[in-house]
Amino acid sequence: MLPLALQDVTYTVEGTRILDGITADIAAGPRTVILGPNGAGKSVLMRVCHGLLQPTSGHVTWHGANGGRRRRQAMVFQRPVMLRRSAVANIAYALKLAGFGARERALRAHDVLEAVGLETQAHQPARMLSGGEQQRLALARAWAVGPEVLFLDEPTANLDPNATRDVESIIMAIHATGTKIVMTTHNLGQARRLGDEILFIDGGHLVERAPVNRFFNEPVSAEAAAFIKGELP
Repeated sequence: MLPLALQDVTYTVEGTRILDGITADIAAGPRTVILGPNGAGKSVLMRVCHGLLQPTSGHVTWHGANGGRRRRQAMVFQRPVMLRRSAVANIAYALKLAGFGARERALRAHDVLEAVGLETQAHQPARMLSGGEQQRLALARAWAVGPEVLFLDEPTANLDPNATRDVESIIMAIHATGTKIVMTTHNLGQARRLGDEILFIDGGHLVERAPVNRFFNEPVSAEAAAFIKGELP
């Protein structure tokens, strides 16, 4: 996996700093959960890391690329975008874009649909699936390309408890295959379950970084302590 380095990253919109001088190394291995109150800049930070947004200033660097090898990464959003085609065709299309041949596309699509429990819905229109099923399909589509890092932006925000448990199980399974997980969530219980380390941001600043147990049990900053107690939105 290619470690990610953020150096003094700032992102400004119409004079307002959404991210303000964030510096951090995000290494392979541990699951990284980004927490913070509403409007802290979590989703923007994810998009900057993934490359969907370019920082106004500062640098985002992927280390360890040899010979210009293209890194494999994917992102799943709170509301996944489903193509107007079947579930299996959604995955096959992503694999085609990633350069996989026809036979391997078919095999991989079948395997990941089975892994997320959607094999019986393979030929149903993706947009007709339930919200939970669509999110599982979005995870399958991302997983199929074998990402080195998977960015997840509030992946269970709109799901009921049962669908949330299904999605969490899939995230853990993807991590177990060696994919680095970087995610945002408002669910503190989920952060405890799925995170190894916490990056806490507030007002566009990286306020605190700590292993998950230390963050929740011994927060260093007043902002983090208030957030854990529910005193910040």
